[in-house]
Amino acid sequence: MLSYQHAYHAGNLADLHKHALLAAALDYLTRKDKPLSYLETHAGRGLYSLDGAEAAKTGEARAGIRRAEAEGWLLPDHPLLAALAQVRRSHGPSAYPGSPLIAAHFLRRGDSAHLAELHPAEHEALTHVAGFATLHRQDGFQMAQAVCPPTPRRGLILIDPSYEVKSDYAVIPRQIGLIARKWNVGVIALWYPILPDARHAPMLDALMTAHPEALRSEVAFAPARPGHSMTGSGLWVLNAPFGLAGEAARLEAIFRRNA
Repeated sequence: MLSYQHAYHAGNLADLHKHALLAAALDYLTRKDKPLSYLETHAGRGLYSLDGAEAAKTGEARAGIRRAEAEGWLLPDHPLLAALAQVRRSHGPSAYPGSPLIAAHFLRRGDSAHLAELHPAEHEALTHVAGFATLHRQDGFQMAQAVCPPTPRRGLILIDPSYEVKSDYAVIPRQIGLIARKWNVGVIALWYPILPDARHAPMLDALMTAHPEALRSEVAFAPARPGHSMTGSGLWVLNAPFGLAGEAARLEAIFRRNA
């Protein structure tokens, strides 16, 4: 259950979809001069190398962020590219930020962050780059239930499990329901993979039944390599910030043209 390490997949097309929308949401939320909270249930190590052995083994970054940058999928002023540029200035040209460092680019003095990561090696790596946040080496849903509603109450939580076991799909609707009841003004963002067996479908049906106003963004792409089963990426967002639906539609059109 603790075998997943995102270094093999960092910068892939699913990351591009997820991180582009996360950056757009945080860019909007931080335009207002009001403090906010950022929470993440499965933070990972926070910083990855696109020329490392893991990335080279899978080639997913080459088919993802590397290709998207080379072909200009995102406009030059896109918030994700600003976050990526800042991380590269600090950590070198092959660095790629996980969602904690994307959030760090936007968070300001007075904002609050809570990051959970249970994997011992990933948590240890996270401690070296996430000094801006309170770190929790525990189950991310336990952290979320303990912290919510956070202070400040305005803010966003990213739920990004590894989905190593199928039971993750069954647990998530209840966990999100509990978070939403405790934190009814929070932006709740859930990432999920799209696989040929559509195992995400019952989870999304339950979520959309409970929260029909939520934003659902999905993109499709070819498998990164032979035998790789992920054929798309989804992001479900409750209390989506203004303009995020439009950004999701633009991104979906880019994937339809290019992926």
